[in-house]
Amino acid sequence: MPELKVNGLRTNYQLLPGTAGADPWLANETVVFIHGMGTDSLASFYLTLAPPVAAAGIDVISYDLRGHGRSERPVSGYTLPDFVADLDELLHALAATHPVHLVGNSFGGTIAYSYAAAHPNRVRSVVSIESEPPTDSWARKMAGILAATTQLLEVEENYEWIEATFGAHHRRLARLAGTRFTSTTMADEVATGAMMTAADVAAITCPVLSILGRHGYQSDDLDVVTALMPRAEVFVFDDQGHSVLVERHRAVRGLLVDWIRKHAAAPDQPVSP
Repeated sequence: MPELKVNGLRTNYQLLPGTAGADPWLANETVVFIHGMGTDSLASFYLTLAPPVAAAGIDVISYDLRGHGRSERPVSGYTLPDFVADLDELLHALAATHPVHLVGNSFGGTIAYSYAAAHPNRVRSVVSIESEPPTDSWARKMAGILAATTQLLEVEENYEWIEATFGAHHRRLARLAGTRFTSTTMADEVATGAMMTAADVAAITCPVLSILGRHGYQSDDLDVVTALMPRAEVFVFDDQGHSVLVERHRAVRGLLVDWIRKHAAAPDQPVSP
């Protein structure tokens, strides 16, 4: 896969051009997939959404966050502004001149919300999957999750339990996450710094689709995102936890393509969406 220097770091990315002629209404649209933290990489989108979304006629950009996948892993520099700056520089380096649709899973959705707040003219819409904006409430929740996860992954015997419970693949992923958390300041930095206020979140005026599992990370308040933003909608999968992207990716794919068609810019030769 190709690489770029983004904010001085080697960054792995992938481009999938939209299939020409598949849908004139989608011909000028670009989706940027932003993966989650810890065990994740751009592979999670490549194996679920990216190829079929490109086949629908939409240009697709995926990339490995700093410290993840094949991107460089600095010892420090894992605040939200770092991740937002990386995304902005990547889009400029790839000459993504039109507003893009940001699709973020878990922590990737939090990056998407942060980017939309900081660069509203660069974002056509946001689709968050099991994600929240970076509010104080999110920071407390995330800090607790990361502390507990790091503590779990520091105990060697726990990898045996992970493999016995979830399989060898999940053990390998957990080992990768453990290395990332213990060899960097990632787990300590992510939930620090200035968070968004309710007014900041309300200022995100682009269309937002929040896709949730009823028993996922927002189970205590499924409407916490949509209640704050003026153009936000929510779609809830019943009997689903945090793993919406993996377990319901075919349904998410349909929701995403329909969403982008609904919020696409008009093509040169107008057709009915």
